Amino acid sequence: MDYAAALIDETRAFGALIRAGDPALAVPSCPEWNLTQLFRHVGRGNRWAAQIVADRMDGPLDPRDVVDGKPPADPDAAIDWLHDGAQRVLDAVAQTGPDTPVWTFLGPRPSSWWVRRRLHEGAVHRADAVLAVSGGLGDFSLSSELAADGIAEWLDLVVPRLGSTGHALPLADGNSVHLHATDEGLGSVGEWTISRPAGTSELVWSHEHGKGSVALRGSARDLLLVIMRRVAVADTDVAVFGDDAVWQNWVDRTAF
Repeated sequence: MDYAAALIDETRAFGALIRAGDPALAVPSCPEWNLTQLFRHVGRGNRWAAQIVADRMDGPLDPRDVVDGKPPADPDAAIDWLHDGAQRVLDAVAQTGPDTPVWTFLGPRPSSWWVRRRLHEGAVHRADAVLAVSGGLGDFSLSSELAADGIAEWLDLVVPRLGSTGHALPLADGNSVHLHATDEGLGSVGEWTISRPAGTSELVWSHEHGKGSVALRGSARDLLLVIMRRVAVADTDVAVFGDDAVWQNWVDRTAF
């Protein structure tokens, strides 16, 4: 997948929604945010990541210290600011070197890690914008390849953190969640099994085919939206097999 091109495309699609929407619209999936706040979050987030990469930082950057972290007041200039932020991520990676280690949520990773992270952050927040503007996700389209990669990227990010925070784990001892995308052509990358091996306090995930304590079957787009807590399973065509309580426990304890 061309993550760089996809980041630019997602940013432009997000910007088009922002341009069309009322800035004061509430964002249902991001409580206490309106469309303007969502826009600022995405735009500043790209510049935040770009600055981490450009400065080869080995620790987190305070969002208040992001250079040009606030959009211009003029609407057209603000959209240009959004687009420029995404390009800054790509430019920073190119100039620093895609394999150069920099700070991430998971410890040092190659700078190119941030391109994929910002892509999927942008895609999910585009879903938030669609919810605000349209009141539903019927107009939210995402390729099966991008949605499937988004699920894998999310699990790569959240599973290690959940297993090391010391908080109550989202899976009981020996339980597992299996996701199965029904889209044609995905193959093994369209299956995900998240488990807590018996007798451990760790979580692991793989593309393994498995039954799971609970299994969800549906399109990669819908599976991404439900695992990211943007929509309830009941509001999608996703079918659930097994113990509903295992899934609900996972959802309740996986806010990022």
